Amino acid sequence: MIEREPIYLALFELLSDLAEANGVVTVTRKLRHWADVPASEQPAIFQIQRNEVPGQTRGLPTKWRLNVDIYVYVNSGDDPASSPAKLLNPILDALEVLFPPSEENGQIQTLGGLVSHCWISGTIETSEGVLGAQEVAIVPIEILAPI
Repeated sequence: MIEREPIYLALFELLSDLAEANGVVTVTRKLRHWADVPASEQPAIFQIQRNEVPGQTRGLPTKWRLNVDIYVYVNSGDDPASSPAKLLNPILDALEVLFPPSEENGQIQTLGGLVSHCWISGTIETSEGVLGAQEVAIVPIEILAPI
């Protein structure tokens, strides 16, 4: 059995620290549509619990794969020449550093020892150029728990 809330809270605390270091204005665990997040509240990061998949092997404890989506919103404002990707890319870079895909340089994200591994898992979707000054990215995170 795992205790989910401490894991999701530890992830949120990491994202809050990342947000503070990167000028992110809004960080929450409750998703809002980008049309409902004014430019003054962006950049914004939302942590969303997507699904949980048990990995079961007879005679062994269940290993859970907890899947989370991190939504990132940025808005470049009224300047039509300014690309919102310039605001988004540094945040994505910071997320990549926070969640290395494998044990690089002896580092692996364990959410303070709560889980075996926490990493970016899958395609990072972006809306580059589709929404004008608004940019949206969805970063898939996978957590393997327990330790």
